[in-house]
Amino acid sequence: MTTSVKPTLSDVIKRPAVLLACGLGAGLIPKAPGTFGTLAAIPLFLWMQHLSMLSYLLITAAFFVMGIWLSTEAIKIFHRDDPSEVVWDEVVGFLITMIAAPTGWQWLVVGFVLFRIFDIWKPWPVSLADQKLHGGLGIMLDDVIAGIYALLCIQGLHLLI
Repeated sequence: MTTSVKPTLSDVIKRPAVLLACGLGAGLIPKAPGTFGTLAAIPLFLWMQHLSMLSYLLITAAFFVMGIWLSTEAIKIFHRDDPSEVVWDEVVGFLITMIAAPTGWQWLVVGFVLFRIFDIWKPWPVSLADQKLHGGLGIMLDDVIAGIYALLCIQGLHLLI
């Protein structure tokens, strides 16, 4: 899939799965769509942080599985393996980052920054997943691993402080 097609906003809106994959439009922002996708995850996290741990984990897992399908649908309209407009993976990665995170706006900022660092830097095995896996699973999995790295860092920082 090397041919790049720029669908219109109307094309995206007509396909609810693609609109959701694009973070309800956050991924359509031309500069730093991943950052805007992560920002779009914050209100969802703020709602979810008050749920039981089991509910939080089940919803996050469901969003991951749903993200594979959403990303696959987006590939069909964007005609690219990993369209930058797809930011559902950032949403799930950020939710993973914030599993059992301490409360407070400072920890929200730390989680945001850590997740963006690991998502952009792509240390191994994030880079391996990014390069070797394709399709909806490939789109989702590198951000899941980046989220796990950020989660481990946030928990480590919390233990040290």
